[in-house]
Amino acid sequence: MTDQTADFDPTICAPKARRAGRAARHAERAAPLAENLRPIRPGLEGGLYKPLSDEGVARIHQAALDALEQVGLQKAPPSGVEILTGAGAIQGDDGRIRFPRALVEDMLAKAARGITLHGRDTRHDLHLEGTRVHFGTAGAAVHVVDVERREYRDSTSRDLHEAAKLVQGLDNVHFFQRPMVCRDIPDNREMDLNTLYASCAGTTKHVGTSFTEPDYVASCLEMLHMIAGGEDKWRERPFVSNSNCFVVPPMTFAEESCRTMEACIRGGMPVLLLSAGQAGATAPASIAAAIVQAVAECLAGVVYVNAMAPGFPAVFGTWPFVSDLRTGAMSGGSGEQALLTAGCAQMHRFYGLPGGAAAGIADSKLPDMQAGWEQGISNVLAGLSGLNMVYEAVGMHASLLGFCMESLVLGDDMLGQVLRCVRGIEVTEDAVSMEVIRQTCLGGPGHYLGSAQTLQLMQTDYVYPVVADRMSPKEWNEVGRPDLLVRAMTRKARLLEEWQPVIDPATDRAIRERFRIHF
Repeated sequence: MTDQTADFDPTICAPKARRAGRAARHAERAAPLAENLRPIRPGLEGGLYKPLSDEGVARIHQAALDALEQVGLQKAPPSGVEILTGAGAIQGDDGRIRFPRALVEDMLAKAARGITLHGRDTRHDLHLEGTRVHFGTAGAAVHVVDVERREYRDSTSRDLHEAAKLVQGLDNVHFFQRPMVCRDIPDNREMDLNTLYASCAGTTKHVGTSFTEPDYVASCLEMLHMIAGGEDKWRERPFVSNSNCFVVPPMTFAEESCRTMEACIRGGMPVLLLSAGQAGATAPASIAAAIVQAVAECLAGVVYVNAMAPGFPAVFGTWPFVSDLRTGAMSGGSGEQALLTAGCAQMHRFYGLPGGAAAGIADSKLPDMQAGWEQGISNVLAGLSGLNMVYEAVGMHASLLGFCMESLVLGDDMLGQVLRCVRGIEVTEDAVSMEVIRQTCLGGPGHYLGSAQTLQLMQTDYVYPVVADRMSPKEWNEVGRPDLLVRAMTRKARLLEEWQPVIDPATDRAIRERFRIHF
């Protein structure tokens, strides 16, 4: 296995003539294309897949409004009660906050649409509008998967920083939301600060993070101002969003998270309004009803945010999960999960709001065939449904308990194929021209291998994996029968070796002097 971990090049063991030809073709394919010519890129438009009928969407909307008006949510913090009742919500004798239909409709009219989640590098900006699709990481895994030893170990701040560095070099992973918990840091304030810095110090793509306590937000904003070069520059282009579980399903506000959300809004940090019920446990077992509850809870979040700051950038984060009803355990890799996520994407489109949900979760413990089908199916459905932000798309195993670096690298290849599906088939005059067929079949070579159209489209219409194997068995034997996981480890090592610091040394020193950084 040690020999196989060297940088893999299938041309090394090939005959000389074939080696030269392959090398030339490889160089041609590796040459960067202009952004508008690339076959896949961030923000491709999906939306062709619709698991809900138009009637079903309307019924879910009406049921969500009924739930808000008749059931409402309990346990809002005092500040939330003031904000919500000041906007027109009603607190009953039972303490629950109920939302008249007219209030929800008014706040939907004020809610931000077509928002941009910024990267520190403008080329990584995420434009959330319509059915534009973006894939990224997320989660709170407490373990890292060691694929060589087939073991799980506690995740650390260094692991988190390494994952961010990998994402910086993966074209098809468009944003980095914290996928694991820094279990090497017992102090929660230091954990929040190190989570934020490990992410921002690893990538210039948009970062998502969470906060343990609302009182920690101020320190983290101070750090972000230092990275941005001042509070004014931060507020102009906020490059971090707060993943906020403002509700504890079913239909209950999370008091501390609500106060955190308020602090983030005051600090100019976009928020992900995250409702994460589990069908059959904290949400109804019916897939449709689980969507109803998630929509109702997130609509309450829309009212909350826009009552406080009309038009503030917020992502409608319906994240219902699935239970294996035989055991009650989470089943993030199931077909039901894929349907839930795609159905939520339809509801985001119905409201015209920027939306996010979870896909790509593997229940499998290792990056094996089970993980492949679980990650692939749900990501394809999420992309085809036009979900703006696909969270947890790569790297997540054991129903979100484990994060795997090699799976993250393999996931970049997988997402390349997913994005090609999202792009779909363009039927243009040139694409269906009879001239190419006529020239090939009538006096031509009888094949299309060297035609001008083939040579042109091989770069602009076709996606080629970096790690996945498309060799013939003969070629595979000639190069030593390389293993997929070994190739993933090789690419991981190469990406980490090629990574360049994304925070200048002076700022890094200042941050380390001001805060205790553990990695």
